[in-house]
Formats: sequence, C-alpha cells, structure tokens
Amino acid sequence: MGRPNYKVGDTIVLKSGLTRTAKAEKRCRIASILPNDHGHVQYRVRFDAENFERRITEADIDTGKSPCEASPEAVAKSDGAGSWLKLSSIRIGK
Repeated sequence: MGRPNYKVGDTIVLKSGLTRTAKAEKRCRIASILPNDHGHVQYRVRFDAENFERRITEADIDTGKSPCEASPEAVAKSDGAGSWLKLSSIRIGK
C-alpha cells in the first residue's frame, strides 16, 4: 500500500460523498503525489471547475471507475528517475 498506483496527469474518479453535492463532478486530475502518511499514499488533485487543489488518499479513489492506472513497472521506473542535480555538469573554478 506504500507505492502510488497512479501518476501525475492521470484522471481519476472519487468515491461518492467526498464532494459537496451528489450531482457534483467526481472526476479530477492528479496534480502531484505527496509523501506517504503512515503507509497511505496521498495525492493532490484538481477539479476542472475549481481553482484550488485538494488532498486525498488512495482510499478516496473509486478504483472501479478510474480508467488510468499506472503499471507497477512504470511506477518503479519513476521512483528511480534520478536526481535533478547533475554532478558531472558542475564546474569548479580554481
């Protein structure tokens, strides 16, 4: 349960009861993956009609209706993507 099943940019569907009204749109897009909280994967999501992001956990996602799920191989590759800092490109002046 500690690894994210979805990636940034995936469109997911939230379970009923998490939005304000029953008629509200439950489909949202993952904006970022947050650090785990006691083994629960957390995501920051955004609805198209809103100008702010919400924090949800993996348990809030309706997995039966969410079409885009990352494969475990893709998640494993993204975990070891490497650092943004390239040590070979640093020049030291003497």
